Amino acid sequence: MLEIEKIRGDFPILGKGVIYLDNAASSLTPRQVVDKEVEFYEEYRANVERGVHKFSQKASEEYEEAHSIVADFIGAPSADNIVMMKNTTEGINFVANSHDWKKGDKIVTTIIEHHSNFITWIRVAKRHGCMLEVVKSDKEGRFCLSDFEKAIDDRTKLVALTGVSNVLGCITPVKEVASIAHEHGALVLEDGAQSVPHLRTDVKDSEVDFLAFSGHKMLGPTGSGCLYIADSSLYSVEPLCIGGGTIADVGLDAYELAEPPLRFEAGTPAIAQSIGLGEACKYLERLTMDYVESRDKILTRRLVEGLSKIENVTIYGPSDLKDRLGIVSFNINGMNPHDVALTLDSEYNVAVRSGHHCALPLIKELLKMPGGTVRASTYFYNTEEEIDVLVEAIRDISKRLS
Repeated sequence: MLEIEKIRGDFPILGKGVIYLDNAASSLTPRQVVDKEVEFYEEYRANVERGVHKFSQKASEEYEEAHSIVADFIGAPSADNIVMMKNTTEGINFVANSHDWKKGDKIVTTIIEHHSNFITWIRVAKRHGCMLEVVKSDKEGRFCLSDFEKAIDDRTKLVALTGVSNVLGCITPVKEVASIAHEHGALVLEDGAQSVPHLRTDVKDSEVDFLAFSGHKMLGPTGSGCLYIADSSLYSVEPLCIGGGTIADVGLDAYELAEPPLRFEAGTPAIAQSIGLGEACKYLERLTMDYVESRDKILTRRLVEGLSKIENVTIYGPSDLKDRLGIVSFNINGMNPHDVALTLDSEYNVAVRSGHHCALPLIKELLKMPGGTVRASTYFYNTEEEIDVLVEAIRDISKRLS
């Protein structure tokens, strides 16, 4: 059993007296990742894939190694499948803009998506005359596979869905949906912003064609993230940008793109951030993702069970805790969620998120809560005692309304 206090020692910010439960928005970063970024700036600060001098060669080696580390972390065939991005949103938009959409093409997504995996497809549909179908879940975020079977047909070009809802914490049936989609020749994009940091990921098993995720939600630096592209799509999708670093040859009237992933990474990349993301993956691998998931489940259960005992608190998401991971959205009935979050911050030093969580269709259409919710989200470095502080704080705040 890993000692939680030893783990927390890797996160100096936890010593500031704040109970940090806003991990779905952004995780904290351990000193090992910060040190790795500093190493780049202090020891071999240079551009990558450009120079023959020692600094450039070392920087290139570390940058390429980061691709390999991330590939291993998600079970990708090789580093060629990993394109460094600045976040999940950029990865999703890459996919949206890299296809030759035709009028009548169909895109399928779901009602529980983050805006990044929702409005992007509304824009594609409007620009290119595509059809967009939204599959709905129940209020707990559970889907019927038969609804996907009805929505996905031979006109469907892409199915885009989240792995874990950033509001409900529900785990979606990505693998099963991918199987349905592939029967119709459709590609599948998983928004892995909430799933990759908390669940063991194997893209060969899920058989998704694209997986976008963010480094800042999994111990990495801000401005870091990845897009996984399956072998079958590596040469069929167009780069979002072309220019320096993306070419193998250029003539007066033509050019030849470099091999993946270079063909997709135009200009000077976020070198330090990418190297830092590789170090974040190494940190999680040392812990093991089984440990990360088990900690999330322990903390989530404690939080849900604690909040459920408070009379005028409503909890959203799966009632069966095996279907929920690390995210608990709730409201104190009769109190604005922002007021709850501000009170938790100012009086109890507890940091949570409040509002619509960039998921308005879910909040308005599914939960019927236009004001949004309070969202507490855990990570492996949180403790049971911190969960208890939050629960007791909500109990105290709730009593004031009596």
